[in-house]
Amino acid sequence: MSDSVLQVRHLTKHYGKIKALEQLDLDLPRGSVFGLVGPNGAGKTTALRIIAGVLEPDAGEIMIDGRLLDGDHTYWAAKIGYMPDFFGVYPDLMAWEYLDFFARTYRLPAVQRARRIDELLELVDLTEKKYTFVQALSRGMQQRLCLARALVHDPELLLLDEPASGLDPRARVAFRTLVKRLQQLGKTIFVSSHILLELAEICDQVAILEKGELKAAGTMAEIEPQLTKQHRTLRVRSLDELSSLQAFLVQQDGVLSVRQDGDCLEIDFGGDEAAIATLLQRVVAAGFRLLSFHEISSNLEDLYLQLTKGETQ
Repeated sequence: MSDSVLQVRHLTKHYGKIKALEQLDLDLPRGSVFGLVGPNGAGKTTALRIIAGVLEPDAGEIMIDGRLLDGDHTYWAAKIGYMPDFFGVYPDLMAWEYLDFFARTYRLPAVQRARRIDELLELVDLTEKKYTFVQALSRGMQQRLCLARALVHDPELLLLDEPASGLDPRARVAFRTLVKRLQQLGKTIFVSSHILLELAEICDQVAILEKGELKAAGTMAEIEPQLTKQHRTLRVRSLDELSSLQAFLVQQDGVLSVRQDGDCLEIDFGGDEAAIATLLQRVVAAGFRLLSFHEISSNLEDLYLQLTKGETQ
């Protein structure tokens, strides 16, 4: 069996002159949490809707476990659980009735349905709300209930479109914890968001999308080499007075600026790794006693800002 649960090749979708997706290629490793990052209008929802089988692409192929998506959606529907950005809830149903309705659409037998509903309510921490009407649930509770709905047939792959949208900070933390719990249970999760820092906390890999085009994809370590950096950020700690070290550093080639951050100095440096090594040699040769000298790795937000222009369609 392939290490990739989902493979997307040359996925393309246009709405008139607007290129919602243009030649999108993705591979989702089995058991991973994979984040699709991009501003509103980047094509995230279009990509997830096509993968879920609710929207036809103009071109491209989608495979799950190596099987091509074709006109027979039965196999596909059994493998995928889809939670759209605007989910439908039926306010006059109780929580268990809501899940029972969708379990029936997947033809789960009555005994299995009852057991499955109780398991899902426990998983999403809604057991005490089993007999509560949906309209009486908070936004966060409704969000978790809709996730339970996407899990009712025990799919291998979950597609979550902006799942934390509209949630308060506490509910967002709870939802992130739930996503990691689902990963521990063996699910592969494809989640979209424009909330960059949230994805950085839960995702093993990310893909950065802008105006329908893929800018970068992979782990943080894999994406960083794709950048043409305007500058690097170095952090230095020393036993010597920081003001003396700062005065020395600002005179060195490649140093764009130096600022103090607590007991460290942060250097904006416009050179490659060889130039960094040369700078270190000069600092040591000047007699400064260093405790540490290293480059600060970019976080997801840094990468996003460097790879995109902030344009929407």
